[in-house]
Amino acid sequence: MTIVWIGAGNLATQLGMALARAGHETLQVFSRTEASASALAARLRCPFTCRAEEVVGGADVYLFSVKDSALEELVARVAPRAGHALCLHTAGSMPMDVFRGHAAHYGVWYPMQTFSRTVDVGFREIPAFIEASDGPSLALVRRLAASVSERVMEMSTEKRRHLHLAAVFACNFTNHCYALSAEILEKEGIPFEVMLPLIDETARKVHRLAPRDAQTGPAVRYDHNVIGRQAALLGEENGLRELYEQMSRSIHRLALREEKEGGKKK
Repeated sequence: MTIVWIGAGNLATQLGMALARAGHETLQVFSRTEASASALAARLRCPFTCRAEEVVGGADVYLFSVKDSALEELVARVAPRAGHALCLHTAGSMPMDVFRGHAAHYGVWYPMQTFSRTVDVGFREIPAFIEASDGPSLALVRRLAASVSERVMEMSTEKRRHLHLAAVFACNFTNHCYALSAEILEKEGIPFEVMLPLIDETARKVHRLAPRDAQTGPAVRYDHNVIGRQAALLGEENGLRELYEQMSRSIHRLALREEKEGGKKK
């Protein structure tokens, strides 16, 4: 298929390269930032533009991969130029109907993964959640997604919103905890690398156990002595103590609920 990219960020870069390897041709890259547009266009060996009115027609698919706050405006400006082509966005929380009234055929292709421009990922294992405005469009987006992913699933906008919320907890918030851990270690001159075996084993464990079953640490049993001493180390200035205490209470509440539910099953 022939593709025009609207956006040239992390996801567009990684997915654009995956589609190119699968044999699809990119006709053009649009981005408001020339550096991003030219960099992705060079990798995909196609022209680029930074002007919405210069987006070319005639592609099979127009893929919108931009921040949520810019999506509606760019859809209104660019989607009418697509004619009867399929317009897709890649956002986790934005509705499919953002295209309504602007595109004849439209849908969503949400690859659920964390992306960076410089870190290649294996798309075959990445779940692809799709939705479309009509049967032929759904078949087309399914075929496009299946050309790079072995895990293509249809999902409604409402369910995708909850999926994205869950992904924020599993990925973004977890990575933020890594960053906070790194800051605590840095102040004591301890390299973050010492945490990597622990992080890796924690991730491996949830392949074998339910996350609640894999939980360990003082908060599970709410060890007041340990929790109190660790909270005191954090001080009051940057909100970390409050975050630590809230997380500890949340872990303990979930452990109690699991214990209660397990007792009922017996």
